[in-house]
Amino acid sequence: MVRNFDPGRPVPPEVVDRLLEHAVRAPSAGFAQGWGFLVLEAAEDRERFWAAATPGGGGRERWLAGMRRAPLIVVPHANRSVYLERYAEPDKGWADRSAERWPVPYWYVDTGFAALLMLLTAVDEGLGACFFGIPPQRLAAYRAAFGVPEDYQPIGAITVGYRAVDHRSPSLRRGRRPVGEVVRRGRWS
Repeated sequence: MVRNFDPGRPVPPEVVDRLLEHAVRAPSAGFAQGWGFLVLEAAEDRERFWAAATPGGGGRERWLAGMRRAPLIVVPHANRSVYLERYAEPDKGWADRSAERWPVPYWYVDTGFAALLMLLTAVDEGLGACFFGIPPQRLAAYRAAFGVPEDYQPIGAITVGYRAVDHRSPSLRRGRRPVGEVVRRGRWS
């Protein structure tokens, strides 16, 4: 996750297109594809995003300064109703459209897969990127600023651009958990 970007180097349009083309190739339950992506490339759009989505204070000024330099922001959104409608079709047969039938909310899982494909594409293109959340208390302001319909839920946002020198996140001091600590083979215990 890159948190500081070179503001003088925009992401080439063909690379933006590849990020999005790869995103829509993500797996999708029932091939529902219940996602939507808001792409913010213009400086005024990115500024409006930061004004709407950023809470005041909290000691995040250094983080925010580097993130605001990103020349591209993509906000992936999940649409639950697309999945509920898709699974009410004859080949699926859940006519009641109940979200309770779902073992996990695949509308978020699938949109997360799409976001991950954008992150991986950014790395393949020699770019840096960072996935981060929009604070719940800022969602109404974000929706109003960009006219996002209620049935589209932002799952976070992704900044993309060319990497600039940055400080290491204090979170990295924890170290990566070893594979043996998180993987079980054959059975859990």
